[in-house]
Amino acid sequence: HPALPTSSLPPHPTMGESDYSFSLTTFSPSGKLVQIEYALNAVAAGATSLGIKAKNGIVLATEKRISSTLIDESTLHKISLITSNIGMVYSGMGPDSRVLVRKARKAAQAYYRIYKELMPVSQLVREVASVMQEFTQSGGVRPFGVSLLVCGLDDEGPHLYQVDPSGSYFAWKASAIGKNMVNAKTFLEKRYTEGMELEDAIHTAILTLKEGFEGQVTERNIEVGLVGEDRVFRALTPAEIKDYLGEVE
Repeated sequence: HPALPTSSLPPHPTMGESDYSFSLTTFSPSGKLVQIEYALNAVAAGATSLGIKAKNGIVLATEKRISSTLIDESTLHKISLITSNIGMVYSGMGPDSRVLVRKARKAAQAYYRIYKELMPVSQLVREVASVMQEFTQSGGVRPFGVSLLVCGLDDEGPHLYQVDPSGSYFAWKASAIGKNMVNAKTFLEKRYTEGMELEDAIHTAILTLKEGFEGQVTERNIEVGLVGEDRVFRALTPAEIKDYLGEVE
C-alpha cells in the first residue's frame, strides 16, 4: 500500500489527566500524581473518624460500619494501640491500615530497643509518613488507601496528627477524615474550645459522629479511644461508650 498522506492521519489526541492515571510514578502535565488523588477518594469513601486534642489528653472516635447483622461486631476493631501511650485510627481501606499499624509498632519497638524509652509521637508519625511517601515513588506499588489519625501523650504533652496517602502529615487540635469529614470539621470548628477537658472532648467527639450518622448511634457501631494524663492509650469498652451516649442525649 502506498503510504498514507500525512494529512489523512487522525490528529494526535492531546494527553489529558486521565492518560497519566495508570502510572503511579508519572506526573501529569499540570504536575499532579493522579493516583494519590484517587487514594484520597478511597479515604473519602471510608467511614468517618475524628480526633480531638484536649489539654489533658486526646480522644479518637470512629464509625464502625457493619455490613451485615450476621457479623460478630466484637471482632471488628478500627482503633489500634501502637505503643502504651500512642493510638491510631484510620479511614479508608482496612487491610492497608493493618500494614501501617504493623510497621508503626515495629518502628516503635526498634526505637525502644536502642534508647530504652518510649518513642516520641512526632517521630513515630514521621516514620509512618515516610512509609506512605515511599509508596508514592516506587515502581510496582500503589499508594495506601488510608488516612490516619495518630494520637499520643509524651514528655511534650498531648499530640494529634493526621497522615495522608501522599505522606504529608500535620498536627491538629481537632480533625476528621472519611465520608463525613467536611461536615464533621465544620462541626468541630464550632464546638472546639482551647483548653477543653478530656471529658468534654469525649462528649464533643460523640456528638460530632452523631451529627452525620446514618441511623441510630449505639455502643456497637462506634469506637472511642483515648489517652489521658496517665499516658495509657486504651479503647473504651461498649459499656463505657453506652454511658457516654447516655450523657450526650
